[in-house]
Formats: sequence, structure tokens, C-alpha cells
Amino acid sequence: MTGSALPQLLRPRALRPGDLVVVASLSGPLHAVYEPDLEQAVVVLERMGFRVRRSPLLEAGRHHWWSAARPVEIAEELNALLRDPEVRAIIAHDGGQTALGYLDLIDVEAIAADPKPILGHSDISLLHLVLYGRTGLVGFHTDLATPGLGGAWQAAPAARRAELEGLYSTLLTGTEAIGALPTTPSWECWRPGRAEGRLIGGLLNRIVLVQATPYALPLEWFDGAVLFWEEMGGLASHVWSYLHTLRHCGILDRISGMVVGVPHAIGGLETPDASPSLPEMVLDVLGGRDIPVLGNVEFGHAGPNLPMPVGIRVGLDAQQRTLSLLEPTVRPHAMTGPVG
Repeated sequence: MTGSALPQLLRPRALRPGDLVVVASLSGPLHAVYEPDLEQAVVVLERMGFRVRRSPLLEAGRHHWWSAARPVEIAEELNALLRDPEVRAIIAHDGGQTALGYLDLIDVEAIAADPKPILGHSDISLLHLVLYGRTGLVGFHTDLATPGLGGAWQAAPAARRAELEGLYSTLLTGTEAIGALPTTPSWECWRPGRAEGRLIGGLLNRIVLVQATPYALPLEWFDGAVLFWEEMGGLASHVWSYLHTLRHCGILDRISGMVVGVPHAIGGLETPDASPSLPEMVLDVLGGRDIPVLGNVEFGHAGPNLPMPVGIRVGLDAQQRTLSLLEPTVRPHAMTGPVG
């Protein structure tokens, strides 16, 4: 991608029953203790009607430092999946700390030739943002396989699991807009208002990191966008600093709305005397920017995740606590080429 014009959306072809979904180690390794969770994730995907295969690097005990393998090896495996016409979707087994090491090794021509959903969050946020920037590919910011489908989903009530399975299946197979995402009582209006725009975001620290690389999204791409973010780990003051980074680089001056995920394991938020609450922090950094803010939405590390497809146009009404996907995430089989 060159220039500052918004990318033409590249929607993957809709999946069909029996299509092959591959679970891959796109960042962190598989620890043996989580093998049962991975097996359960496979069951969930099969129940949605897909065939499932594990990638070769997804082997318990295999690792290189904190990663499943060296970045070049992960890139080689990802590229092989992108080039394989039998593979119709790729879901990350887990997050981690590795995607930054192979952003420059991804076969973007293979993506343009045969776009496929890449599912996941956390470190996978980097892939969504960079591939959206380089090819226009819709990024499927969803639960990861092992800690999500095989972990957090299994701890949720049966009705919620069934709701999520239906939602994810529609996300991958449906060629009509999903509309309003299912609301829960946890959603909070932090600043009222309405907005419509392309959904851009992910893990907050990864948004900041990608903007420090050659693959940074042009500021113009944030014009009118609805920024979504979540954060896990670290301190409340780190969140405040990341948000100020977005302010300094001009992103907060351009967006039309904000959606904030449920915070997870952030030191200081549980001690009001030590730091402000998350809503206080967000509104402090936004200052006089009069944009709607919807908070405490279920996406990110707190899980189970609602899908937040990067690049898709959404409608936000913070006061009514609604967030609607206004476009489909996949294209009908008869269509070819980028779809705007």
C-alpha cells in the first residue's frame, strides 16, 4: 500500500462446511499443560462444521526462546499456509511476543491472490494492522484457539458458548452484515454520542508498536475511524502513557469514536488511591475531544471475545450501548478481487 487513500477492503472468500481451518503457532509456543485446551478448541471448530488441522510448529515442547520457533521459521510456515489453496482460514493457537520479528517476511502477494481469514488477538493484532495496511485484508480480531475457544469459552455458560459459536460461524460464512453485536450488562457508556466509521485497533501496546515501524498506518486512515483497544498486564500508568502516545501522533484528533475492552491484570486499577479508574484515564487523555466512548466490552484478554473485524464499517451508539457491524466480513464465492 502506498499513499494516504483508504485501502480497498480485501475480504476473504466465505467459508463453506467442510473447509479446512488450520490452527497455527503464529507467535508463542504450545506448553504441554495446555494440550487439552487445544484439543477442545479443535472440537469447537469442528462443531462449527469445519475440518481442522494443526500446523507442524504447533507441537508441545517445541520452542525457541519465548516463541514457537525462530521468526523466519514461523514466517515460512505462515506463508506456506497462505499459498495452500486447501487452507481456507488460519487461527492462531496463542499470542506471544514474536510477530514483530517477521512482519517483513510475510508473502503479501499470496494474501492479495487468495485472501484468507487470520483469526486471533494479542500479539496477532500486529498482523491484523500490518496486513490491513499493506493489502486491505480484513483482520479477524477474535479469540485465540487454545486460551480462547479451548479455555475461556469452556468456562462460559452454555448459552453464551452457543451464542459465540453462532456468531463466529456467521462471521466466517455469512455474506450479510451481522448487525448489532450481543450486548451484556458489563458495557458502559463513558461518553455519549454516535459514530460510524471503519473499525481499527487491537491490543493497545501493539497499536503503539506498529506505528513505530515502516508499516505504520497513515494518519489519514484514522479519519472518522472507530478506534477499539484493550490492554493486559503492566501498570495503569502504562495505559495512560500509550494513550498519550496516540494523542501526540495525532490519532485521537482524527477518530470519530472509541470502544474499550475489559482490562485484564493491569496493576493499579484495583487500588483507587494509587491511580484513576480506566474511564477517568481515557476521558483525561481525550480532554475536549467530544467523541463517544463505549467501555468494558468483551474483547481481548479478559475473554471470551466478541469479534472486532479490522477494516469493517461499524455503527456505535455509546449511550444506547450498541455496536453494530454494518458490512459483511467475507465475500460470496462468485466475487473476485478486492471488495470496497
